[in-house]
Amino acid sequence: MFSARQVFGAVQRRSFSASSRQASKVTVLGAAGGIGQPLSLLLKLNPRVTQLALYDIRLAPGVAADIGHINTKSEVRGYDPTPSGLAECLSGSEIVLIPAGVPRKPGMTRDDLFNTNASIVRDLAKAAAEHAPEANILIISNPVNSTVPITAEVFKARGVYNPKRLFGVTTLDVVRASRFISQLRGTDPANENITVVGGHSGATIVPLLSQSGYELKGDELAEYVHRVQFGGDEVVQAKGGAGSATLSMAMAGARFAESLLKAAQGQKNVIEPTFVQSPLYADKGCEFFASNVELGPNGVEKIHPVGKITEYEQSLLDVCLGDLSKNIAKGVEFVKQNP
Repeated sequence: MFSARQVFGAVQRRSFSASSRQASKVTVLGAAGGIGQPLSLLLKLNPRVTQLALYDIRLAPGVAADIGHINTKSEVRGYDPTPSGLAECLSGSEIVLIPAGVPRKPGMTRDDLFNTNASIVRDLAKAAAEHAPEANILIISNPVNSTVPITAEVFKARGVYNPKRLFGVTTLDVVRASRFISQLRGTDPANENITVVGGHSGATIVPLLSQSGYELKGDELAEYVHRVQFGGDEVVQAKGGAGSATLSMAMAGARFAESLLKAAQGQKNVIEPTFVQSPLYADKGCEFFASNVELGPNGVEKIHPVGKITEYEQSLLDVCLGDLSKNIAKGVEFVKQNP
């Protein structure tokens, strides 16, 4: 029989310290949803987490009771869907993950989700700005290209915005890009780490195969890029409209949270792709951009440039920047119109 810790290690294919060096309260807002439940499970299995706080508009105490029986040291509590419950859930958090929102259905793009999820993220961001202004905020709710700017505007309005502590979780794009190239080349996917830059929706997702030494051509290259950019559609279609990419997204969110905890606890050279406020393409209207980011105790330590890319990859990046600038502006405008 495997222990909980062995199970988590097998899922992540990464090593964890036997115990955390400091108390780490991690909060999940939207913990009873399709992403929230497996995400909460994975966080319960992480020995770096000492307190796990779960909130949702329904069922959070039940989810907490369920995973609270798992034999790892962290304490789990689910909070009532009230303003006081949300406030207590957030208070003292080191990391706040927000997967709350509605999932995609067949034929929907991430942008189709905008109106509903924008309001949800705005309201949760208000609570986080008030009760956990110094926490690392990890946005999973789609469309990330717009919900991250929404969160930034909410924090700015309350005078507590720290660009080093706001992250859009784009890890799933790297996970997919790495898995898909391994299928084409017969390699171990755990040893692949394809760089992906841009945003987290369709054509804004730009895999940079050349930086990992791979050279695909013609239809094979076009099909690979399309699959990375629209991999979520495969899941939506395969689930027949009954869901979207929840399990793989939960794994990606847990991986990113783990990287932040490692960096906070003193590990050096922790680098993850993430959608953050970035100077790289701010002159093109993209104040936020995903690239490899070095993490540290204060959140963002260093934003890595895109680096050398092929002419084809540059053409993908050009399309990305055009779409991404519009997505970001849409989020900013939403908060102006709906404060």
